[in-house]
Amino acid sequence: MVPRRIVSLVPSITEILFALGVGDAVVGCTIYCTQPPEGVATKTRIGGEKNPKLELIRDLGTDLVIANVEENLREHVETLRGWGIAVHVVYPRTVVEGIALVRELGEVVGAAARGAALAEDLEARHARTRAALAGRAPARVFCPIWRNPYMTLNRDTYVHDMLATCGGANVFADASKRYPEVSLGEVAAAAPDVILLPDEPYRFRRVHAADFEPYPALRAARVRFVDGKLLSWYGPRIGEALETLPGLLAA
Repeated sequence: MVPRRIVSLVPSITEILFALGVGDAVVGCTIYCTQPPEGVATKTRIGGEKNPKLELIRDLGTDLVIANVEENLREHVETLRGWGIAVHVVYPRTVVEGIALVRELGEVVGAAARGAALAEDLEARHARTRAALAGRAPARVFCPIWRNPYMTLNRDTYVHDMLATCGGANVFADASKRYPEVSLGEVAAAAPDVILLPDEPYRFRRVHAADFEPYPALRAARVRFVDGKLLSWYGPRIGEALETLPGLLAA
């Protein structure tokens, strides 16, 4: 049965649903769902990813909730399912999986043709990007996700795969933790070519580039600022990422 009242617990999923043409069926989304602005403006806000108002979701008459393994909590999913609300849980770990998710969600919400068309376009863009970068040596890149303390990510993450897809070699790919804390001394020792500073989840700004001034190896790196959604949002946003990130990582 095609769902008629959908709640999204993930900002990038909300954007995908509108891209699939089922925005009218979305009755609720998180306080962090910002895209598309005109679409989410009229939707009921059900709290954050980690602290959604479960009773509100139930009271909205929701017949489908879409959640993510990493961003949402298992106990919330189990509570919703215990109330008889269907929950579709996703967990793309690579760019290819992020593209496939568009097709998958299209099938789940009754927009299979639209999902297939969007996915095919992204697959073609992905292939063109990989072909264009085939002869280019990857840039060594440090991409923090937090400051005070600095935190970054290893190879077992979607962001790592996006960087690799777009011509970046994550200097902390082999860290034992998925999101390790690192000192700037460790970053300097890793000798990145590029320091890529996103505006989410931590809102890096140009003033933060001063953090790297005491370290000659980091002063030599190219500091680039980037829309964090290009690194971590899957779905249609991947197209923009494939067009933008290779240039930011280039010499």
